[in-house]
Amino acid sequence: MTTLLVLIVIVAVLVLIVIGIYNGLVRARNEVKNAWSQIDVQLKRRHDLIPNLIETVKGYMKHEAQTLEAVVKARQQAVNVSGDVAACAKIEGMLSQTLKSLFAVSENYPDLKANQNFLNLQEEITSTENKIGFSRQFYNDAVLKFNNRTMVFPNNILAGMFNFTQEKYFEIENPADKEVPQVKF
Repeated sequence: MTTLLVLIVIVAVLVLIVIGIYNGLVRARNEVKNAWSQIDVQLKRRHDLIPNLIETVKGYMKHEAQTLEAVVKARQQAVNVSGDVAACAKIEGMLSQTLKSLFAVSENYPDLKANQNFLNLQEEITSTENKIGFSRQFYNDAVLKFNNRTMVFPNNILAGMFNFTQEKYFEIENPADKEVPQVKF
């Protein structure tokens, strides 16, 4: 009788441990999904701001049609991207580069730089870029926590049994984006 009671207690404790590990993995996976949706919200905001920016800039930059077309094309690719994190990161990196080139070219147009709509849109996009950066950092932190949970023992056993696979980090694809910018006065 005592042996049976001890056996029941051991099985109950093991079941509770399994439930705790499983629930922890589910919570961590949901945190990763939430973090990705935060990035998605900021990307959507940036995608929505770009057409307004293009319309504001068009009248001033008639000779820069190629730059404007590159921004429009990169935005369209970013809006249409579906799939994994790496594909999204690559296309969003291209969009960031085209926006940087647009702002760089705008330096040649003093009237445009003084336009209040342009200044407001530029500030909104800069603010959104900062929010995207913070969201990416939060996402990568959530991925780190989730991946750690799926890799440590005994979680790795249950993670394998219940098909919890590691998530991918949101990483910079373009090596030029990793370089420190040159500032000259």
